[in-house]
Amino acid sequence: MMDIRRSRFTNKAAGIRVSFEFFPPKTEEMEKTLWEAIGRLAPLCPSFVSVTYGAGGSTRERTHTTVKRILAETSLTPAAHLTCVDATRAEVDAVIAAYAQAGVKHIVALRGDPSAGVGNSYTPNPLGYVNAADLVAGIRKCCDAEVSVSAYPEKHPESRSVEADIDMLKAKVDAGATRAITQFFFDNDLYFRYLDRVRARGIAIPIVPGLLPVQNFKLMCNFAARTGASVPTWLAERFSGLDDDPATRKLIAAAVAAEQVFDLVDRGVSDFHFYTMNRADLVYAICHLLGLRPQVKEAA
Repeated sequence: MMDIRRSRFTNKAAGIRVSFEFFPPKTEEMEKTLWEAIGRLAPLCPSFVSVTYGAGGSTRERTHTTVKRILAETSLTPAAHLTCVDATRAEVDAVIAAYAQAGVKHIVALRGDPSAGVGNSYTPNPLGYVNAADLVAGIRKCCDAEVSVSAYPEKHPESRSVEADIDMLKAKVDAGATRAITQFFFDNDLYFRYLDRVRARGIAIPIVPGLLPVQNFKLMCNFAARTGASVPTWLAERFSGLDDDPATRKLIAAAVAAEQVFDLVDRGVSDFHFYTMNRADLVYAICHLLGLRPQVKEAA
């Protein structure tokens, strides 16, 4: 059985495409960790790497600095995040222009979390973009960058229903979005049921699964609670009793991630977006299992 599975998987590996998400560092130590992760993952030649953007532009300068350094020091294609929380259209347009001037050709357009935090109501700036669909349309008017948006297999926490959530995705696509990246999930059936509903609405853009390798189970659970992602009972059981055993936790995390990506590949998925949390080891291991290998330049 193992030999058959390995053969099936290897035959599919050639078509696998990955992308990675990073967040801009706050301290020198975090900056070192980030660039170690980028250095480790860059040889895998991802389709792109995205850099997050804090609510209300709270990380604007750090995001811009990180993106510019990626452009200057690596061969990677950066996708800069952009939100419209607590900003006027003019302020957001200025950021778009700065990205374009820096050479950014891919923007991840997000409404963004309320500045008061997840769980609080969102109120658009009276002079700003109303929502993510409005932001996508604004980006399209300002530049010709590729635009990715978010998608939610378990619906956005603030949406009244999955259908309303898909309505918003359709509006973002109609405004010019070319790719959607999902919120993380652990039950692959959730993704495929969502994909069926999205396709039934006539949405044809790629819906790339966003995957969160479990670096820290408790932290992941807190994150999931804020974002509306469910944590299956079986997953909690896998990590049960390992609070003081980081070595075993790491092995379990790799096994869980491998199971998820193997199943997705077996069911026809070829594109994956990894939320790295600025750490490379677990993501690198998963990519290795996917059949990706570092691309070594031949000597002239």
